[in-house]
Amino acid sequence: MYEVFEQLLQKYGVTPYKVAQKAGVTQTALSNWKSGRSTPSAKTLQKIADYFGVTVDYLMTGKEAIEKKSPDNDREQRLLEYARQLLDLGITPDDLAALIDLAEKMSKKE
Repeated sequence: MYEVFEQLLQKYGVTPYKVAQKAGVTQTALSNWKSGRSTPSAKTLQKIADYFGVTVDYLMTGKEAIEKKSPDNDREQRLLEYARQLLDLGITPDDLAALIDLAEKMSKKE
């Protein structure tokens, strides 16, 4: 399970410290997870998954769970794919958040 976390760290070019800081997880929890002394709680796994924009299932297994398709789900999947494409271009989650903030400010001016 920690291997998937390490892959996500490499993919997005972030450190465990930054993830801990931004996701509200202690560095001790990540260190204990890495060493095998403990497994993160469901709440901690959700925070980490949310930070990377993946599911807890993906974080635990490296595979996405198959979900039923619905119009809302299709829309969310498209949005997630756009976000992943931006991240693949080297835009960090923080950069993406800044872009969203900028878009919100621009839409309020209109």
